[in-house]
Amino acid sequence: MRKDRFDKKFYLVREDVLPEAMKKTLDAKEMIERGKAESVWDAVQKVDLSRSAFYKYRDTVFPFHTVVKERLITLFFHLEDRSGTLSHLLGVVASSGCNVLTIHQTIPLQGRANVTLSLNVTGMGIDIDELLTRLRKLEFVEKVEVLGTGA
Repeated sequence: MRKDRFDKKFYLVREDVLPEAMKKTLDAKEMIERGKAESVWDAVQKVDLSRSAFYKYRDTVFPFHTVVKERLITLFFHLEDRSGTLSHLLGVVASSGCNVLTIHQTIPLQGRANVTLSLNVTGMGIDIDELLTRLRKLEFVEKVEVLGTGA
């Protein structure tokens, strides 16, 4: 079974063991975020990094302080259209300690519906991997993806 890139495990790693390209990617991202570079091209030029290396690492390496403060997660579900599925799904989410911020559900077509949930996971009593495992085990859930995380 192939893991999607957002279903990977995360590790805390000391800066001195990171490859130089990852460190420069972090520097470039910070320059862009703070407005010290007008574009990706400008930022990578200033830190002496190739654009391909920047794009390779930009979604995989983060400063520790940004990961710690991120307590929101957006999940995408592909569900079978059966009575009570959304209620059951929300029950699992609530029992995990998550607070639902937004719900978007498409009109069911051909017996399937898409649901997007934005969750505050600050009070969650389990880790995100465990939540995803519980949600994937529901018989009416065909697919669960992490669309994004952030504060």
